[in-house]
Amino acid sequence: MKNKLFSLLAVIALLISPVLLTQPDIYAEGENEQEAADDASQTGTNISLTPVSKTYRLSAGSVYNDTFTVNNTGSRELDIEVFAAPYSYVYSEQSDTYQLGFSNENNYTQLSRWISFKDADGSYKSTINAKIAPNSSYVAEYQINTPGSIPAGGQYAVIFARTTNGIVSSNGIKTEASPGMVIYGRSTDGESIISAEIKDLSIKQSITENETTRNAIMGIAKVKNTGNVDFNAKGKLVVDGIIFGGHYETPDSAGRISVIPEAELTLADEWKETPGFGIFKVTWTVEAAGKTETIEQIVVINVVPAIIITIILLTIIIVWCIVYGKKRKERRSRLSV
Repeated sequence: MKNKLFSLLAVIALLISPVLLTQPDIYAEGENEQEAADDASQTGTNISLTPVSKTYRLSAGSVYNDTFTVNNTGSRELDIEVFAAPYSYVYSEQSDTYQLGFSNENNYTQLSRWISFKDADGSYKSTINAKIAPNSSYVAEYQINTPGSIPAGGQYAVIFARTTNGIVSSNGIKTEASPGMVIYGRSTDGESIISAEIKDLSIKQSITENETTRNAIMGIAKVKNTGNVDFNAKGKLVVDGIIFGGHYETPDSAGRISVIPEAELTLADEWKETPGFGIFKVTWTVEAAGKTETIEQIVVINVVPAIIITIILLTIIIVWCIVYGKKRKERRSRLSV
């Protein structure tokens, strides 16, 4: 009889396991980026810059000389063009977000006009060209010449090394690789104002992407730079299971985002392994420029179906126990006669 009970429970478990354990497929982000990377790999192209960023204290009427390295770890020779561009964010009404751009100039992007590069003839130019053999590197020399008067606060630019012998992708479109190095400058003249606005904190329990909905506990917030220098912003999501358990906490190794003046960026973190059901206490904290904002929320995910299934399972077990008890009692009565 015990074996029959175990068999019954196993059948029930198999029937309800798709409901309890199966979660929708997680939408794969960055497919276009992966396709471009695959195209580059297939054509033997692999280019990168080191370091990825540099920071300077800038004084008016000064010259700063430095270098960076362009690495060609691919299997073919690369022709590159080196130049500097503004580093800023531009508001998009279509997506209601600030998007990174390299053509918008403002008071904080003048740095891109102060950068020049050493050409093969020893002169400094705004743009230079070079060739890099396979599996070798090119060390580029550059200098920053600040004018006699510079604005207070931060200055931001990005140095690009763009390939000019482009890659033909799998769909027949010619593409270019343009790795960049971000230059962060902070003026020593005038007052540096570090100020942030943290707003629109929210906690979501499901995410819909490309018509695919999945369970996910996520914290979201917007951080706006209202000062004149950049700062780092970070968020911390803490999830504790009240019913059905589970715990998540944003790791200390999670990256921070750099918010430059006149930009408003979205900060988010997500528990990628959110269970398919449960009741959770969620805390979402955002820190930026010395300010901290926190919200708390109880999140309920598919608890009613889980409770119903649990009740059905318990009812079946109880009914089975009652029936088994009666049969056993009847059998004892017959044996005692």
